[in-house]
Amino acid sequence: MSTQRIRLWDLPTRLFHWLLVLAIAASVVSGQLGGNLIDWHGKIGLFILGLIVFRLVWGLIGSTYARFTQFFPTPARLRAYLRGEWHGVGHNPLGALSVFGLIGLIGLQVVSGLFSNDDISFVGPLFDLVSRDLSNQLTGLHKLSSNGLFVLIGLHVAAIAFYAHVKKDNLIKPMVVGWKETVDAKEATGGGVVALLVALMLAAAVVYAASGALLAPPPPAPPAAETPNW
Repeated sequence: MSTQRIRLWDLPTRLFHWLLVLAIAASVVSGQLGGNLIDWHGKIGLFILGLIVFRLVWGLIGSTYARFTQFFPTPARLRAYLRGEWHGVGHNPLGALSVFGLIGLIGLQVVSGLFSNDDISFVGPLFDLVSRDLSNQLTGLHKLSSNGLFVLIGLHVAAIAFYAHVKKDNLIKPMVVGWKETVDAKEATGGGVVALLVALMLAAAVVYAASGALLAPPPPAPPAAETPNW
């Protein structure tokens, strides 16, 4: 059967994907090394939050194959895939589970990090909104959930390798160039400039709020007591 080249992944989706890969790598390195890099760890976390919010919005108003309704892993789709009856393009139902799992776990990581502390000098930008005990609990959750994130990333990479070497389906190339050679599939539509601006503005607004910029400034330090000039 003849194949055709279709537009699969739009540019915003591809940029999100690769920026998230780089940001997660930078977050892991800065978090493990600590020290002066912990401040960068926090800034990278805010950047990742912006990426996640952008993807959530883009999953609603982006182009065809970026929309969650296109690849949401319903029981019927999962059964069809396991029976070998699914022949779509984009995220397959099992891959969709990985996508939603990664977005959810990364979101948990970022949100818990906003309220965390390192018992030394670093506190998350929203630390003042919770008690110290709750901050400690969220800090523990932040560290613990990172293990689950590593597992999901490993499974994600393993699945890509499996498709490349066993099924002879290169999943990375379309995420780089945007198009894919396929049989009987429709070109992606939608996700224009207006949708992009909406997604970017909402992401920026959430990052601005999460940075603590809307919190009341701390009260000024009391003036130093004057020493009598005796």
